[in-house]
Formats: sequence, structure tokens, C-alpha cells
Amino acid sequence: MHYLEMVVAMFAGMFALGLLWSALGIELSHTRDPELAYLLMAFDMSVGMAVWMRVRGHAWAATLEMCGAMFVPVVPLFPLLWLGLIDGMTVMVLAHVAMFPLMLAAMLHRRDEYAHC
Repeated sequence: MHYLEMVVAMFAGMFALGLLWSALGIELSHTRDPELAYLLMAFDMSVGMAVWMRVRGHAWAATLEMCGAMFVPVVPLFPLLWLGLIDGMTVMVLAHVAMFPLMLAAMLHRRDEYAHC
């Protein structure tokens, strides 16, 4: 159940903050600005998850680990992007595919905490 809550919170963060960035005139493209576009999206997802996790009473350590799962996938992907081996859209797809098992790993790492929510 908590896993699904995190996915919903991620999308809520992306939607709400996406509206804010648009209202402020911040429009990043995955083709033109792939690094910034991904990092902003990871930030948006992290804010949504962090808010919901804190509402649910999770400790900061678990909250930050879950947010880290949004950023860790780009560590090996950005160098591949910079070398021209992949493009911005591939970064987005691969990072999103990787973040879901990383979220699960963060939850399994702290089973006791997630079992009580």
C-alpha cells in the first residue's frame, strides 16, 4: 500500500510543482535541457513524496532515502548522455524505469518502518 501511496505522491508533486514552474515561465525540455529537466522532475517528485511521508510520520532518514531513489538513477546515465551514447529521452525513460525498484529497495531496507504505516 505504501508503495502505491509514494507513486501517487510523486505524480501529485510533479503536477502541482509543474503548474508552478509553468506559471513562473520555467519550461525545460528533455531534448534541449535534459539534465535540468530531469533534476527538476526528480525534485518535484521528491517534494510530493517527502510531504506525504512526513504527514504519515516517517523519519527523515527514510524520507531522504526514498527521495534519493529519484536522483540515483542519473548517476550512471548523465555521463552516457554527455558522451553522446544516449539522448535526453532515453535518460528520462531509463531513470524512471530504475527509480521504481530503487524505491522498493529503500522500503525493504527499512521494513519495520514501512510495516507500521
